[in-house]
Amino acid sequence: MKSPAVYIVASKRNGTLYTGVTSNLSQRIWQHREETLPGFTARYGCKTLVWYEFYDTMPNAIAREKQIKAGSRKKKLSLIEMMNPEWRDLYEQLL
Repeated sequence: MKSPAVYIVASKRNGTLYTGVTSNLSQRIWQHREETLPGFTARYGCKTLVWYEFYDTMPNAIAREKQIKAGSRKKKLSLIEMMNPEWRDLYEQLL
């Protein structure tokens, strides 16, 4: 699914969180899950898609990513809990 998106992946419920932005969410989450790229998510095991939002334009998505990253962990947890209180892996919804 090609569309600008902001997302949060987690290592486990209330575990390590990573916030990112992409133009192809399903492909990017697959990369996190398969650890095809070295970096933070591979190092900390952030493979579970727990939250995402789609945007009309990449600049809007990037602005939202910056807003979320600048916020507190508590705000990130609140975003996740509102959309996904069970912390299910939302990757299957994208396929």
